[in-house]
Amino acid sequence: MNLLPMLPQNGICPAFIEKFSIIIYFEDLLNLQRSWNKTFVNIMESKANAVVVHGETKTMLSLRGLLHQGESDFRKGFGKVLIMAAQLDLASLPMYKEWSIEPFHGTLAFTTHSHEVLGFQHFLQKLRPHLVKGDGFIQTFWEQAFDCSLQHFSSNGDAEKACTGEERLESLPGPFFEMSMTGHSYSIYNAIYALVNSVHAMFSSRSRLRVARGKLEYKNMLPWQVMPLSLCNDKCYPGYQKRKKEGKPFCCYDCVPCPKGKISHRTDMDSCTSCQEDNYPNKEQNKCIPKVVTFLSYDESLGISFAIFVFLFSLITALVLGTFVKHHDTPIVKANNRNLTYSLLISLLLCFLCALLFIGQPEKLKCLLRQVAFGMVFSVAVSCVLSKTFTVVLAFVATRPGSNMRKFVGKRVANSIALLCSIIEATICTVWLATSPPFPDVDRNSVAGEIVLECNEGSVTMFYCVLGYIGFLAFMSFSVAFLSRKLPDSFNEAKLITFSMLLFCSVWLSFIPAYLSTKGKYTVAVEIFSILASSAGLLGCVFFPKCFIILLRPELNKREQLIKRNAY
Repeated sequence: MNLLPMLPQNGICPAFIEKFSIIIYFEDLLNLQRSWNKTFVNIMESKANAVVVHGETKTMLSLRGLLHQGESDFRKGFGKVLIMAAQLDLASLPMYKEWSIEPFHGTLAFTTHSHEVLGFQHFLQKLRPHLVKGDGFIQTFWEQAFDCSLQHFSSNGDAEKACTGEERLESLPGPFFEMSMTGHSYSIYNAIYALVNSVHAMFSSRSRLRVARGKLEYKNMLPWQVMPLSLCNDKCYPGYQKRKKEGKPFCCYDCVPCPKGKISHRTDMDSCTSCQEDNYPNKEQNKCIPKVVTFLSYDESLGISFAIFVFLFSLITALVLGTFVKHHDTPIVKANNRNLTYSLLISLLLCFLCALLFIGQPEKLKCLLRQVAFGMVFSVAVSCVLSKTFTVVLAFVATRPGSNMRKFVGKRVANSIALLCSIIEATICTVWLATSPPFPDVDRNSVAGEIVLECNEGSVTMFYCVLGYIGFLAFMSFSVAFLSRKLPDSFNEAKLITFSMLLFCSVWLSFIPAYLSTKGKYTVAVEIFSILASSAGLLGCVFFPKCFIILLRPELNKREQLIKRNAY
């Protein structure tokens, strides 16, 4: 009972605990045999391969008899490794000499170590029962060991085999009688020596170790080289952790994979551990590996592709602006405020170029500028579109007889609308920079295996205020343009603006869920794509039809043609 509390402290739990009595009388043997047969079956069916046995000499004698009887009754070998606190005494009963000691092969026994006493072997070799007077133990032992009688007659008067007194102890079988100092002398030494040699043999043959079906197997190893395993389940290998089985001892457990983001690097770990911030688990979740530093750079195909598109769209915008400047005196360029047209083209050019601020390693100045620049140039572009849309409406209303709106028609009102809308956006950006400006940041958690260098927006609220204000201007432009799309005018831009604002709003409404669902450098890629797509939509829808007339149908770009078409 003193042993049981020590087992859990050393990671050992018993699969079963059995207690059997000492055989004193014959009826004890019968009772013990009946209970032992049941115990023998339970032990044989148990997953435990090691059995710890504790008891005195008589207990060990009873165990030997019960093992012999159990194997005879069930015709099945014991096949368990016995671990004993004291070496088994096999020499006490003569009938045991003829029994097989197979069940005790591989037994580990422990006793107090002692040195061999000089002359002890010689003493045993010369020992004779008639030379030791008054020692009843020697005579009794002699008769039991050699199965003979020193008295020639048994207690019931029958003649027995006579002992000559010259029998030699070294002639007895080794398991029956040891010629060493005692039967316990070198048990601990032998056990440790065997263990050391087993471990050495195991490690020296690691090349023969393989994993099959999740279990360790040894190839081409002799029986004496496999150490005994006594487990109620397989071990949990790296990448797994223990999970307790309900109603089972603590050392009986299931093995479950480590949770996402954690590892176990040793066998039979109670719980998995997290990697440091700059590391992440490998696929097998048994070690941590360094994360890769990433950002949207010019060295990768995605960054190069965006840079090429920025260059192409910027070049196209510059060519359109040059075409309009070259034909600045033509009716189609002068219609609907030529200065607003130039401002819109310049702001679109800056919209394309501001996308370059989102490519490359985030730095303090770049983080401060990129969202503010994006917000400002887009608000100017959409403000110009809104101003041009109001100009169309005001011009039509002012031409009605008796209208008082003529005083509102002119460049001053249109420019004032564009300027006022841009100033509001500038105010929002200034408050943003003054209160919680963007700054370079490091994201170690969003993307597995990556350390993402990014620009933290500072105040997310201000970022969505900037974006929301641009959306508000775009919606106003779309609404006004849609209502005025059928007004009679040869160069009515309302239809063109309607399509451009429809495309613009669609792009930025799609941007919000895409921006929130992506991680790492692809978040930046989504914003760049939205900038390029919306800017290209404005450029194409508003200016492509005009460029077609200016360059390919110049006959339509005349005042006479304009008056003629209005007449119809």
